[in-house]
This record gives sequence, C-alpha cells and structure tokens, in this order.
Amino acid sequence: MLLHYIYLLAICAEAVSGALMGIRKDMDIFGICLIGTVAALGGGTVRDVLIGHYPLGWVAHPEYLAFTICAAVVAAVAARALHHFKSAFLVVDALGLVAFTIIGCDIARGFSSFHPAIVVLLGMVTGVFGGLLRDVLCNEIPLVLRREIYASVSLLTGAMYVGILHLGIAPHIATLSSLLLGCAVRLLAIRFHWELPRLNKDRIRGFD
Repeated sequence: MLLHYIYLLAICAEAVSGALMGIRKDMDIFGICLIGTVAALGGGTVRDVLIGHYPLGWVAHPEYLAFTICAAVVAAVAARALHHFKSAFLVVDALGLVAFTIIGCDIARGFSSFHPAIVVLLGMVTGVFGGLLRDVLCNEIPLVLRREIYASVSLLTGAMYVGILHLGIAPHIATLSSLLLGCAVRLLAIRFHWELPRLNKDRIRGFD
C-alpha cells in the first residue's frame, strides 16, 4: 500500500517534470500534457509491451492517466511558481525512480520463467524509460545517458530488492530497504555530482 501511494506521487511528479520541459520547448497545452504523460507512464508501458503484460497499466487503471494529465495542466498554469519547489521535486524524482524500479521488478517476478537478472533489467526499464522518452521527444540527449548516476541507481535498487526477496525476507522489508537505499544513493549522487567515467572525445578525433 505504501508503494502504491509513492507511485501515485511519483507519476504526478514525473508528469510535472515532463510538462515543464514541454513549456521550455514552447509546446501547446496538448503537447505539454502528452510529454507529461509519457514521462510518467512511459517506463511502465515499455516494460508491459516487452513482456506481454496486458492490459497496460494505464489502460487497466485509467485514473493514472487522469492524474498525470491533471498534474501536467497544473504545472502549465503554475509554472512560474514551481521553481521554488526544485529541491522537493528532486526528492520526489528520486522516490519515483526507485519506486518505479521496485514496481517493475515486482511485476516481472510474476513471470516465473524470467531469470533474476532479467527481472532487475525490467525494473530499470520501468524506472528510466519514461524520462528517456520525454527527452527524446523534446529533442534532448536523455539525462540517463549524460549526467550523474541514474540508471545505475535503478539497477542497484532492483538488485537489492530481488536479492532480499531471494533470501526469503518479507516483501515489505525488501521494499522499504530498497526504497531507502536507492533514494539515499540518488540524492547523494545529486548532492556530490557523482558521475560515471566519460570518454574524452579527443581520443576518437581520428574517427570524425
């Protein structure tokens, strides 16, 4: 139940993040709502299509679609005031990343034929693909490919969740432990600018 409420909070926050990017790209209200919805529900949709999990989450629960559209519209109306809540959005975004990851792992575990590594990967798809699709639609290099540790946090969270469950520990303990660790690592990465190593483009100048 706790994870469900966090999920609702997360999809609304991701919808707002998508809407704000749409506003920066000078989109109309339809475009803003579309980008917000893709950011919020895209990861789960990609996961469900990959594993043949139907109906899609937002088809089975159309209220999720309503939540994201409403959040995007609110963001469009109150865009100027939202910059005061940047820190709060970073926390909610971290919660969203790890919550989406755990939910993705949980759904993938329902398919007993999946190897645990595939379960973790599907959790990562759920966690990061909404933002990736948002950035692609807005003609931006996806955040997951260029700054800080993001997908790595998702992989760590999913691996911890699946590993704890494999040890026979209660699901609620696995959920809370993974949620707290994942959020802590993500927020520390933001605070201290942790990044994966980058390849210096000067090294491949001869391939231009």
